[in-house]
Amino acid sequence: MSTEIRNLEPKPLWNKFADLNSVPRPSKKEAKVIAFMMEFGEKLGLETLKDKVGNVIIKKPATAGMEDRKAIVMQSHLDMVCQKNADTDFDFDTQGIDMIIDGDWVKGNGTTLGADNGLGVATIMAVLESTDIPHPALEALFTIDEETGMTGAIGLEGGLLDGEILLNLDTEEDDEIDIGCAGGVDVTARRTYEEEEVPEGTVAYRITVKGLQGGHSGMEIHCGFGNANKIMNRLLFDGFENFGLRISEINGGGLRNAIPRESFATVVVDKVHHDAFALEFNQLAHEIKKELKVKEPNLVITAESVEAPEAVMELGVQEGITRALYAAHNGVYRMSASMDDLVETSNNIARVVVKDGKVKISCLTRSSVESSKLDLANALRASFELAGCEVEFSGSYPGWTPNVNSPILKVLETKYEELFDEKPGVVACHAGLECGILGQNYPDMDMISFGPTIKGAHSPDERASISSAQKYWKFVLEILKNIPKK
Repeated sequence: MSTEIRNLEPKPLWNKFADLNSVPRPSKKEAKVIAFMMEFGEKLGLETLKDKVGNVIIKKPATAGMEDRKAIVMQSHLDMVCQKNADTDFDFDTQGIDMIIDGDWVKGNGTTLGADNGLGVATIMAVLESTDIPHPALEALFTIDEETGMTGAIGLEGGLLDGEILLNLDTEEDDEIDIGCAGGVDVTARRTYEEEEVPEGTVAYRITVKGLQGGHSGMEIHCGFGNANKIMNRLLFDGFENFGLRISEINGGGLRNAIPRESFATVVVDKVHHDAFALEFNQLAHEIKKELKVKEPNLVITAESVEAPEAVMELGVQEGITRALYAAHNGVYRMSASMDDLVETSNNIARVVVKDGKVKISCLTRSSVESSKLDLANALRASFELAGCEVEFSGSYPGWTPNVNSPILKVLETKYEELFDEKPGVVACHAGLECGILGQNYPDMDMISFGPTIKGAHSPDERASISSAQKYWKFVLEILKNIPKK
C-alpha cells in the first residue's frame, strides 16, 4: 500500500482509511473487520459492543462544553463491494486493498477501492480517536453486510442506541445532502434443464463481452452504461434465430448491486453456417459497439473458436430463457413524479449463470415507491415464469421517506452555505441507504446522509477525490460543533 496515502490531508481521515483498507472486508465475510473494529474501540478505552448480528457499536462521551447537545449516532457500513479487473490477480478474502494516487484521486490498483463506505468508517474512527474535536455524546454504529442484503441494519434491535440524530456517511457527491433513498428487492429466477449431446458437425465458440464500465446499479442506473448480460443475450438470441446456435454455458455478471461488466458464453454452431455466423456476429458486434460508443468506448465483443463442450442446453429451455431475458426489463423503469431528475424505479439484471443443467438469473429491483417496486418485480416474475422458471423475491428492504422539515437538515444546509458560499443540493438517491431500515426500530431519530465525492463505486474504477475529502472533513467538523441543544 502506498505510504503516500497516509500523508494526504486530512491525515486523521486518510490514516484511518489506510488502516481499515489493510483488513479484508467482503460482504458476508466481515469477521476480520469486526474483530479489527472491536479492538480499535477497546484500545481507546471506550464502551464497545457487538450485537447479535455482528454490528459494532462504540460509545464516546461528549467533549467538554458539549454535554448539553443532543446525542448523535454516526453510522457507516464495514463491508465493501469486491470487484476486480479480469487481468488483476487479487484475493479479497486475504489481501488488503492496494491503493494508488492518480492526480486528485485515490484508486484501487485494479480493484474496487472500498471508499464506499470505508471513508465514512474512517471518518468515525478519526472522531473517536481524536482528543481535540468537539462533539456531543457520540454513538458510532458500524453495520455489516450493507452491500448484499443490509442484514446488519435489519438485525439491529431497538433500544441499543440512545442518539436522537443519525449522521449516515454513505453518499457520494460532496455538494449534496440526502434525505431519502430507494428500497429494493432481489428477484431470482431458477430452473433446471436436460443436457443434450452436442450435435454432430458443429464448431464451438467462446463468446466474450467485456470492457464495460459497470458501476453502481442504483446511483448509475440512469447513465446509459451497457449491461453485459443484456448484450450477451442479444448476441445469443441473434445466433439462435439465424443459425440455430446452441448454448453450452453462460457466466455473466457478478454482484447484484453492480452493473455487469463482463459475460462469457460457450456455444456451438453448425459447420455449414461457420462463415455466415462469423460475418453476422461481427456485424452485430459492430452495431452494438456503435450504439454504445459514447458511454462504452472500451467495449470488447469477440467470438473465438474453442474445443467442443461436453453438452448443450435443452433446446426448448434455451429458447424460453433467451426470450425471457430479452423481455425482462433492465435499467430505468420510471422517473419520480415528486422530485426532479430522480429515478423512482429500476432493475439491474445482475447475474446470469447457465451450467450443468441449471439456470440462475439474479436481479436487483429498486424503488422509492413500494408499490412501484412490486409492480416491476412482478413484471420480471411474469417474464421468467413464462420460460418455466421458479421465481423468488427475497431481501426486501424499505426506502427512506424524505422529511424536508428535518431539524438536522436545516443545520447542514446553513453550515454548508456558510462554509462554501453556495447552497447544497437537497436530494433523495436511487440507492439503498440504511436509514429507512434503521428508522423502523428508531422511528423518532432525525436522519441525514452526506459524504465525500466518490466515482465509479462498485467497479474497479472506483475512486475518491482528495480535494473533496478535505472539503467533506471540514464540513463534518463544523456539523459536530453545531449539533442542536437538547
